[in-house]
Amino acid sequence: MKSRLTIRFAVITLLLVSCTNGQTQSNQSMLSAIEFSTKIKELKTATIVDVRTPDEFSKGHLANANNFDWNGTEFDNQIALLDKSKPVFVYCLSGGRSSSAANKMRSDGFLTVYEMDGGIMKWRGANLPETTDNAVVSNGMSKQQFDALLISDKLVLIDFYADWCAPCKKMKPYLEEISKDMADKVVVIRINADDNQALCKELKIDALPVLQLYKNKALIWVNSGFVEKEIVLQQLKQ
Repeated sequence: MKSRLTIRFAVITLLLVSCTNGQTQSNQSMLSAIEFSTKIKELKTATIVDVRTPDEFSKGHLANANNFDWNGTEFDNQIALLDKSKPVFVYCLSGGRSSSAANKMRSDGFLTVYEMDGGIMKWRGANLPETTDNAVVSNGMSKQQFDALLISDKLVLIDFYADWCAPCKKMKPYLEEISKDMADKVVVIRINADDNQALCKELKIDALPVLQLYKNKALIWVNSGFVEKEIVLQQLKQ
């Protein structure tokens, strides 16, 4: 009996230690943009994987990054060519796709996978360097052009979004409904964050989606992340 109890205790202890180590490794693998940048400098030969689409990648990415599209058909084949024993850095636009990709890689046997918390949006918000295949990053809309959009006798609702942002796509239909049904009171303007990187930096947009509501050019309400239509309507009716 004593022997059985000893074995059970040993098994439970092993499970608890394994669980704790797993949580520690998970916590250590999620890095802020600054930490991500610092770690890349420390591990100079590590592979960097950008899991966004080729179109997103072409508009700006981390230096020396490989573009393995998480939603593409070749992702599994691409990561299969990597050395699973060596560290890998993974990021996307805001963190959703890179989280899925990192979990997939860990389940496939990769020992160390670092994720960038908040994705390249946070990287840009921290004013860290990026490049393109042509070494030129499009700035898109200027702050002056943005300010001109706010000149209206109606409320102006700005939606900062990206094509591959799931919450953005979920909010798009009701924003289009608001634009149509409340056209006499509200102007809805959608701004693609990936195409307007400089503007997002200046306005400190470092997550998606973001809604901003203006009245007489003054910012009166901000929401970061997914929000239900009813809450937006409450703000518009005040």
